Amino acid sequence: MKRFIFTLSSFAIFFILALFIYPSQVTAHCDTLDGPVVKAARKALETDNVNYVLIWVKPEDEDAIRKALKRALNKRRKAKSKEEKDRANLEFFETLVRIHREGEGVNYEGIKPAGTIEPEIVLADEIVETGEIDKILSKISSAQAKEIVRHLFHKVKENVEYDVDDVNTGREFIQAYVQFIHAVEKAVKGLEIQLENHHH
Repeated sequence: MKRFIFTLSSFAIFFILALFIYPSQVTAHCDTLDGPVVKAARKALETDNVNYVLIWVKPEDEDAIRKALKRALNKRRKAKSKEEKDRANLEFFETLVRIHREGEGVNYEGIKPAGTIEPEIVLADEIVETGEIDKILSKISSAQAKEIVRHLFHKVKENVEYDVDDVNTGREFIQAYVQFIHAVEKAVKGLEIQLENHHH
């Protein structure tokens, strides 16, 4: 009986955690011009290092991203104006974001303008850099949600200083990062209350 209760409790915790990080329930910011995916794309274009963006896609999509970067770099070199170079950049951004979103199981709806990221997401990004987790925990009312966010934050910090050429570790960081961002957005919006009610 005790074993059954333990198993049931473990399943309940996993179920709640999964609901917190499920991407289709949140807006996130991976499809904005000032979001982390496009920032990584800019870095790849500047350095001609595809590893900056491979961490944002699945291994089976690597070839498509390599070709997209090569194509964009060729167009940039041949560009005779800033407008042509910007078009080459945007084409690469769109390809990368689309493949990333599809890899998350989310429909690609284009790239949103800069400045459209919600305040709690901006704060969550700052916390990843500064480590000041209390700034976001103070905005979350549910004790259970705070524990989930704190746990996911520690997972992010484990690999935050990964080597750019270590794609596998980079992917582990991105997975933890995306889960953390999704959880923060839901928790700050109070969606954890709905999830707790659903569980009970």
